[in-house]
Amino acid sequence: MQWLSTNWTDILKYFGVTVEMSILAGLIALVVGTILAAMRVGPVPLGRVVGGLYIRLVRNTPLLVVMLIFAFGLPELNFRPSLPLASWFGSESHYELIYFNFFWTSATIALGLYTASFVCEAIRSGINAVPLGQAEAARAIGMTFAQSLRLVVLPQAFRVVVPPLASTYIAMVKNTSVAFGVGVAEAAFEMHKLSNDFSSQVLPIFIVFAVGYMILVAIVSAVSSLIERKLAVS
Repeated sequence: MQWLSTNWTDILKYFGVTVEMSILAGLIALVVGTILAAMRVGPVPLGRVVGGLYIRLVRNTPLLVVMLIFAFGLPELNFRPSLPLASWFGSESHYELIYFNFFWTSATIALGLYTASFVCEAIRSGINAVPLGQAEAARAIGMTFAQSLRLVVLPQAFRVVVPPLASTYIAMVKNTSVAFGVGVAEAAFEMHKLSNDFSSQVLPIFIVFAVGYMILVAIVSAVSSLIERKLAVS
């Protein structure tokens, strides 16, 4: 297990990149997914059409293709997104940090927008589960659609959709490994590198990284269970 003792700091560093990508992509997915769900159930026909087209287009496109579009297609349009990184790569050169930051940002945004389509459908199912009389009562006392959705419907919908959202976020954490395909150095990247450097230890390497992903998934499951219990009590 010499490979583990000499590379455990790098393993933790790249899992840190995976965690940071998961958190930011998850926030993007939640915000965009909620907006899309509101559009799909809203009274504006154009909003319903745009929301439906987004869902159909993104859900039927492989995640790797979405990441490739962001990583290599958008630069052709002079759009090069950049987000602040944690100090995972503080020891790298300035050029390497800029190079990594661009692809990391592109992959994170792509993952967030891709996951948003699944978040949208989960939230929309929760909205549809709220009795119609709740929204009608809110409108009867003078609330606008946006107010009734924000103050009455969505709080009840989120109580229902915690389990499906947890499943979506678990899938998202595992989908971070796809970023390796567009040049992002994260956990899957390090696993591939170690497999090449220590070809006789491939199985133990796979097991260690599988355990790492299982720990991340277990954390997401524990947080979702905690949120579900809190919402059930309140």
